[in-house]
Amino acid sequence: MTDMAEHDDPTADGERGDDAREPDEDAREQDEDAREQAPGLRERRLAAHRGARRVLARFGFHRTLRERLAELGEADGLHDLDEPSDLYGDGVVEALEQKVAGLLGTEAAAFFPTGTMAQQVVLRCWAGRTGSPTVALHGLSHPEVHERNAFREVGGLRPVRVTSEPRLPTAAEVRDFEEPFGALMLELPLRDAGFVLPSWEELTGVVEAARERDAVVHFDGARLWESTVHFGRPLAEIAGLADSVYVSFYKSLEAFGGAALAGPRPLVEEAKVWRHRYGGQVFQQFPTVLSVLAGLERELPRLPEYVAHARVVAAALREGLAAAGLPWARVHPEVPHTHDFQVWLPWDAEVAAEAAVRTAEETGVVLFGAGWVRGGPGLAYTEVHVRAAGLEWTAEDVKAAVAEFASRLPGRP
Repeated sequence: MTDMAEHDDPTADGERGDDAREPDEDAREQDEDAREQAPGLRERRLAAHRGARRVLARFGFHRTLRERLAELGEADGLHDLDEPSDLYGDGVVEALEQKVAGLLGTEAAAFFPTGTMAQQVVLRCWAGRTGSPTVALHGLSHPEVHERNAFREVGGLRPVRVTSEPRLPTAAEVRDFEEPFGALMLELPLRDAGFVLPSWEELTGVVEAARERDAVVHFDGARLWESTVHFGRPLAEIAGLADSVYVSFYKSLEAFGGAALAGPRPLVEEAKVWRHRYGGQVFQQFPTVLSVLAGLERELPRLPEYVAHARVVAAALREGLAAAGLPWARVHPEVPHTHDFQVWLPWDAEVAAEAAVRTAEETGVVLFGAGWVRGGPGLAYTEVHVRAAGLEWTAEDVKAAVAEFASRLPGRP
């Protein structure tokens, strides 16, 4: 997915998107705001989060402009700050592109202002090379759900859904799909299904099935950075399965924004031409690029630690929800595949959201910082994000916060 948000609050819909809204996904955020069910709820959530003494995640977009500008003052050592500023993608931008290509093990990489643009461009390039404008993807993938039909309306592409089940497509589904396609796009992890990933064997099988059909494989790797723990493999080996890869810079790395497309050099050079045509040849980008370099230096090495602790938090949440005697609750996946996961409860979204905000306001502790989304009649879910601030929480801290939240749900003692 791209610029979820990557929600990319990194958050959600329905009433989600609020506080934890990942800056990504402009369209998604607009949709989420439009569906806010209680007037002023988002503002209350943001205020509670900013004033909280304990949260599971503090994102860059929660900070003030002054605080964000101050972060650039800490950029010494990340790049030669005495060299001339970048102009139309040279200098520090080229340095970042080379660094990303090295991390992903590809011949080249191109910096893009947004992931939405990067993926439209690369799939348009692949369509020209394969002779097919048809892109096979998941029904819950970012372009299908959060980009206002951009593939069709802007890119001239024809998306077809291999599956809409809350999991990645299987090799059999790809191999037996009834229509021809030139490219298969896989979102890793699949955010709207719960930040889920396939096993390494399943992923390699899906890629092989696509190749059997003479299709290229593109990874929507907005959150690929944190997938190494689940796969047990380095970034370059994961990215090496695909013909091209997109990564986001703000969803997990806390940069100001931006994305990269990586792959074979001829493809990346063609993508840069289309980047210009799409309006992505930005005059100067050094503030964003420096923030990306900072994220690669400071956040990327910590992601495995966040993933490991997310599993501690998820287990404590399950135990706390069971101890609270709720009629039904689910943490999904039970063992998170990344440092983000979902929690489902048998209440309407606005009811769960109000309880979450009241808990934060009255205790100064934010357990559920994202919004809540309607998942069906009387069902709602939210996203839980674990970052550096969450490392301070013990399992007992989580259980205590669950008890406070549960006590504010209707019908609870």
